[in-house]
Amino acid sequence: MDINTIKAVYFVGAGGIGMSALIRYFLANGKKVAGYDKTPSKLTEQLNKEGAEIHYEDNIDLIPNGCKDPNDTLVVYTPAVPESHTELCYFRAQGFEVMKRARILGEITKCNRGLCIAGTHGKTTTSSMVAHLLKQSHVDCNAFLGGILKNYDSNLMLSADSDLTVIEADEFDRSFHWLSPYIAVITSADPDHLDIYGTPEAYRESFEHFTSLIRPDGFLIMKKGIQVSPRLQTGVKLFTYTGVRDFDSKAETCDVDFYAENVRIGNGEIVFDFVGPEVRIDNIQLGVPVKVNIENGVAAIAVAWLNGATAEEIRTGMASFAGPRRRFDFHLKKENIVLIDDYAHHPAELEASILSVKELYAGRKVTGIFQPHLYSRTRDFASDFAASLSLLDELILLDIYPAREEPIPGITSKIIFDAVTISNKRMVQKEDLLDLITKEQNQLEVVLMVGAGNIELLVDPVKQILDKKV
Repeated sequence: MDINTIKAVYFVGAGGIGMSALIRYFLANGKKVAGYDKTPSKLTEQLNKEGAEIHYEDNIDLIPNGCKDPNDTLVVYTPAVPESHTELCYFRAQGFEVMKRARILGEITKCNRGLCIAGTHGKTTTSSMVAHLLKQSHVDCNAFLGGILKNYDSNLMLSADSDLTVIEADEFDRSFHWLSPYIAVITSADPDHLDIYGTPEAYRESFEHFTSLIRPDGFLIMKKGIQVSPRLQTGVKLFTYTGVRDFDSKAETCDVDFYAENVRIGNGEIVFDFVGPEVRIDNIQLGVPVKVNIENGVAAIAVAWLNGATAEEIRTGMASFAGPRRRFDFHLKKENIVLIDDYAHHPAELEASILSVKELYAGRKVTGIFQPHLYSRTRDFASDFAASLSLLDELILLDIYPAREEPIPGITSKIIFDAVTISNKRMVQKEDLLDLITKEQNQLEVVLMVGAGNIELLVDPVKQILDKKV
């Protein structure tokens, strides 16, 4: 099926952040768009306002008539939807063209130059940075992002002139193997999704296969020290990057291609100088001043520079970058109370988020409210989660958000809770959190709410409670 000539697109699992970008793409191209999602959200409500028809009951009678002709309707689904889903089974039985979201991205970008950002963590922020740097420069770009970029209030960018397309390359279910990158970035490869891959070795191997898909005229930009052995086609150029280079006074040469130096942190700001082969851009200010964004920024700047963005455009773009929602998102920033929301859901992400907060607010009590995501991830990384959460001054641990999974016997938040070493820790059901915050007698100073589930629905209510208390 030619996605350019179809009349309608139906999405099974329409509320996912990656799916929503495709919904907006097809709406922008004049297609009839409808779909199903398990629960309504702010995002699905917004998509309905933009012209999509999304419902929340798995019922084939709710599929619009305009999406019932297999000759001109494409069906897109996310791997998070079970194979037994009634609507999905109906479309397959009726002979519809049914594709995974990742395959559609591959089809859309087949004739474009894809700038594909992959990694266990860091990919949403880095891809958003790349998109913003190019969009506000003379280069321009298209982009399919894994987060709502606050500068544009969208996760989709379209260009009438540029053939560059920024893609957040998702490793879940090996989705990024559908892509043919012009430039690929790998930010990290810490094992995750072991329910899919089975072993850490298989997980990393999927990244190695991803590198083999880069076009012969393309580039791989990989963070220094990642345990991935690239399998590059002849002609592909390899660059490495890091945040702040580890200097060896005896070394005459640097074994990292792109890095930051002269980093200045203070007064709520981070400024650094970007250094690369035959390029140096001084005094780059991070629009989102979090330490981990130094290395994300170095990778993004490298991509923008390789595609022709000027030093001044890069400097201006980094300073104006507002970040994607739920990536170190400040909701309260007052003298006596700070509330931050972050999407971190992997132990390494948690550690980076907590350490960044503790550095920004040294000497103040940091309270973390964490909602584990998936039974399998909790089972596989319980001790690592506990080690990261033990960096907090105080922990409030919620029950597991199951997402696509059924419960696993014996796997609850308690296996993390019992291994956390700090004494100031509590477990609470999600529905009891607001009552706990309201009755809290000890002064909360810096509150970090983290998780990839529905904890985000509690951020505004917690904000209101904290705002009243101070």
